[in-house]
Amino acid sequence: MRPVTLGALRETEWAAKAGRGVKTELRENLTVRLRAHEPIFPGVLGYDDSVTPQIVNALLSRHNFILLGLRGQAKTRILRQLTALLDEVIPVIEGSELHDDPFEPVSVEGREIRDRCGDATPIAWLPRDARYVEKLATPDVTVADIVGDIDPIKAAKLGTQLGDERSVHYGLLPRANRGIFAMNELPDLSGKVQVALFNIMQEGDVQIKGYPIRLPLDLLLVFSANPEDYTARGKIITPLKDRIGSEVRTHYPRTVEEGMRITRQEAWVARSSQVRLPAFVEEIIEEVAFQARDDSRVDKHSGVSQRLPISLMETVVSNAERRALTVEEARPIVRVSDLYAALSAVTGKLELEYEGELKGGEAVAKDIVRRAVGQVFSRRGSHVDTDEVVAYFEEDNVLKLPDSVPTVQLLELLAPLPGLLEAAGALREGDGDDDLVVAAEFVLEGLYARKLVARSEERGFSAAESEATQGAPRRRWN
Repeated sequence: MRPVTLGALRETEWAAKAGRGVKTELRENLTVRLRAHEPIFPGVLGYDDSVTPQIVNALLSRHNFILLGLRGQAKTRILRQLTALLDEVIPVIEGSELHDDPFEPVSVEGREIRDRCGDATPIAWLPRDARYVEKLATPDVTVADIVGDIDPIKAAKLGTQLGDERSVHYGLLPRANRGIFAMNELPDLSGKVQVALFNIMQEGDVQIKGYPIRLPLDLLLVFSANPEDYTARGKIITPLKDRIGSEVRTHYPRTVEEGMRITRQEAWVARSSQVRLPAFVEEIIEEVAFQARDDSRVDKHSGVSQRLPISLMETVVSNAERRALTVEEARPIVRVSDLYAALSAVTGKLELEYEGELKGGEAVAKDIVRRAVGQVFSRRGSHVDTDEVVAYFEEDNVLKLPDSVPTVQLLELLAPLPGLLEAAGALREGDGDDDLVVAAEFVLEGLYARKLVARSEERGFSAAESEATQGAPRRRWN
């Protein structure tokens, strides 16, 4: 049973914590977690040896800090998980707007309640989740939104002057007292509001409409920003940058395997239809993001979010699910060709440079997918002999694999191709005929990605185009 009055609270361990700031609280709880070797940010992968140690150092130093990184680098997720380092609950003066510490209230209202009630001061208990306040910075955010504004009606009712603290209608920052205040996309905040922020951070006061207001708030302030906005456009005022204790850079996954772990964790693929996802398709999906980040036609300053492979995996699985439902396929399985049917999950995630805009988003996305297939095929199929397959198409044969039949039925079309099923057998991951079909299609798509065969929506797979063969008639094989 938790105490409900100040007098009862004095008899507990909370009396020894009187005046303990939120930064000290975070530091103490973080120390306990480090000693117990518990994860600091569960579910945030790929940062154990880079970002997480820097954030830990900032918290141990009791610093306000900023996360600099491109979109889709888990910045907001990290900030929101900081609440796990707070106490489960803390005592506050019941009815106080600023979550006043019963032992050391900062607001006039809190002090009045304590002075009036003494040891009978009513105590409420504030959970850790209620101690996190987040705001997305936009140019239209005002000082009134963040800090507060003078309320003439409130002043008239209380019979106070406009400059009295009791006449202030508090904004988000004071209401986050004894907690964490997070500001996303900090550079988009106007200079006037940034000035109000650093006054609160350092001096504990602010001017509201010309009236100086003393607000010695107890806060951890954390921010996020795009590094391009933060450094190049100069939209963060120097005094505010100077008051941010630590600057932590986030990053995208550094290896395909690391990215696959993140995508596998975040993507929704556990469908009732139980669609199977071959490992090489999963690897291609992640490689698409890596190829996009290296593509000169994609804006490097905007970045390629980790949401791209997550959305692509979900859409690819959905396309396989749609095919299975349409053709009544008993064992739905993802095919490499499903990647091209899921380009809608790629085009919306790419900010293109001028060259890319000229070519078109869909064409750029198709080229990125093709290169991703080729990269994975080079890693997995370098030992596979495909000479007979290439020679078959060079004899002017054409093969089209329809999407409107169950995957297993495609085996009849693929079986007569010399050397194809043998090559596929070295790459298959299951023992079913559909596994063999998917591996065979992977071989064909890999050859297309390496420009050893051609591929089009109308004609399917054919001989690679060259100056000598362009315009020559093809013979269709069925």
